[in-house]
Parts: sequence; structure tokens; C-alpha cells
Amino acid sequence: MPSELNIASIQMISTPALQENLDTAKKLIGQAAKTGAQLVVLPEYFCLMGLKDTDKVLAREKLGGGPIQEQLAAMAKTNGIYLVAGTIPLEAQATNKVLNTTLVFDPQGQRIGRYDKIHLFGFQTATERYEESETIEAGNTPSVLSIKIDNEEWRFGLSICYDLRFPELYRSLGEVDCHIIPAAFTYTTGKDHWEILLRARAIENQCYVLSSAQGGTHINQRRTWGNSMLIDPWGTVLANLPEGEGFISGVLSKDKLNEVRSKLPALKHRKL
Repeated sequence: MPSELNIASIQMISTPALQENLDTAKKLIGQAAKTGAQLVVLPEYFCLMGLKDTDKVLAREKLGGGPIQEQLAAMAKTNGIYLVAGTIPLEAQATNKVLNTTLVFDPQGQRIGRYDKIHLFGFQTATERYEESETIEAGNTPSVLSIKIDNEEWRFGLSICYDLRFPELYRSLGEVDCHIIPAAFTYTTGKDHWEILLRARAIENQCYVLSSAQGGTHINQRRTWGNSMLIDPWGTVLANLPEGEGFISGVLSKDKLNEVRSKLPALKHRKL
């Protein structure tokens, strides 16, 4: 039997109502699991897209406890899946900031992975301004998730949204089967850069890329680009959800990874 893993990526248009977003995530995770997904990814800020940037500071939790983490663990366990839980606000050293953190739960609901967003988004035009460093404390530790299913090991690189622009982060993670990227790309930057950057990360690292995005106009009037995608190691887009709430699904194949890396062994040709 070929070594394959069924995966799904959820797209949302999150609101300022925490429980409403958790309920939406629960519904979509359940639908994805029913299609056979063994690993499901949620988008960045899935649990809260506040009216103000400081709203997430009020919702922050200590690692290991709180309603967001408890409900995520239950979703993973109920559906018997690995859940890469987008990002949630965790306590930071500064009381007026949070860590923007991806947590990973196994099918028993146990936390098995964590990544704190390293690169913080800053962008300004005449009509838009984003400065994540005002409410987010940057992480400093790259993270690789390794899981074993049916005696097959799968390695995933964890990164978040703006990290996508920094290829050195992905190189530092070494060879992985798939890079998982929860995001909330703005419409302005997404329409010009999102697909190009995702495909570049897949091509240069010869691995799958699975992104989970926010995709629409939010109550706070922020507009996100959407286009949650699964991309194969050759850079081909296998699945895409342009906008709106829903999910994409697909299959990661060890055979495809081996095929691409054997016919064009670029990872072995590196000099620097």
C-alpha cells in the first residue's frame, strides 16, 4: 500500500465572538473528519477576530488551561484526529501582549506540539495599518512536528502567516513532508503575493504546503484573502478555496515526495 495521509484545511471568516468561532470550528472539523481527514488545520486567529487589536489580550490563556484549549482538545478527541489549531492567544511576558501560538493535539486530545509566531506583521498604506508587535510578543523557536500513523512517520514544519516571507525559517526546519501554514493574509497583500510565496516554499523545499486561511470581510471591516491551498512538492495547486467558510481536503503521498526528490535532487545539491 502506498504511504498516504488524508488531510484537511479549514477556512473561516472569524468574528469578535469567541464561542461563536469555536462552534464554527467544531462544525467544520466534524465535517472534515467525516470525509476521512486524519489531520485537520485551523486558520490563524480562528477563535477571535476582534473589533480592536487589544481584544485578543483580554482572551489570552495560560498554556495548558482555559476554555479555548479545553474545547480544542475535545474536538481532536471526539473526531479522532490530529488537530493543528490555527493560532490562539497565550500569556506572554508582557501583560499587554500575547503569544500568537499554534498548538497541536493528538487523537486522544493530548497537546503534542507548539509554535509561537516568530515574524510579526507590519504594513501601512493610506487606508490600512497593521502592527502586530503592539499586541504580540514574538516567539524565537522554530518547530517541527513529528507524528507516526500506521508505522509511517510524518514530519511537519509549523509556521504562521507572515513567516511565509522568510525562507530562511523553512530551510532551518530541515526536510519535512509538509509545511503547515495557518494564516490571515490581508486582501491587499494576498492578491499579489500569497500563491506565489506558498508555491515557492513548496518548490524550494520539495514538500507539500498546506495553508489554512481567513477568507472574507470580517465584522471589524478587515478583509482577508482566503485561498486556503494544498500544494504538492512540484508546486502544483491540488486544492483551493478562494473565499468563504468551508474546507479543502487532499492526500499527502510519500511516493510523490520521493518521486520529486529523486528526479530533481535539489536538496542534495545545496552548497551554502
